[in-house]
Amino acid sequence: MSDRKYRQRGYQDEAKPRGPKGPAAPRPPKERAPGRPLQDAAGPKTPNLMAAHEVLRCARCGHRLALDVGADSTCSRCGVDLHSCVQCASFDTSARWECTQTLTARVAPKDARNDCALFAPRTTVERQTGTAAAPPESGGSGQSSARRAFDDLFK
Repeated sequence: MSDRKYRQRGYQDEAKPRGPKGPAAPRPPKERAPGRPLQDAAGPKTPNLMAAHEVLRCARCGHRLALDVGADSTCSRCGVDLHSCVQCASFDTSARWECTQTLTARVAPKDARNDCALFAPRTTVERQTGTAAAPPESGGSGQSSARRAFDDLFK
C-alpha cells in the first residue's frame, strides 16, 4: 500500500516542489480586435433619458405644490402649513432636535408654522413620464378616441 492519503491521479504527482514563483515576465499589451471605435470624435454620447423636473410635495397629503414657499403658505388640498420643519430639507428624525442644521433650541411642534431662518423646502426630482394631454375632440365619443389611441400604438 502506498503512503499517500489520496489515490486520485494528479495528486502530488509533480516532481518539482511547490512554492513561491519568481517574478512574472511582463506581458506585451493585448491588441484590440478590429471593429467600431468605442467613442466618436465628438466625445461620448449622452444617454437618451426621460426629462426630469424638480417637484415640491406636501408632507401630509402628497399634493404637488409650487416651488416658492412663503412664510404663510399652506397646502391647497389639506391646509397644512408649508413653512414647517416636516417640509424642510434639513428635517431628519434621527438627528439631534430632528434637524441636520445646527440649532440653538428645539423647534416644536414640527408640523406647525415657524420662522426658522434655515428653512429650505424639501424638493424631489421626478421623471416626466406622461405626455401633455390632448385637447378634447368635438363630435367624438370617449370610446372612439380610446380606440383611436389604441390603434395609433401599432402604426
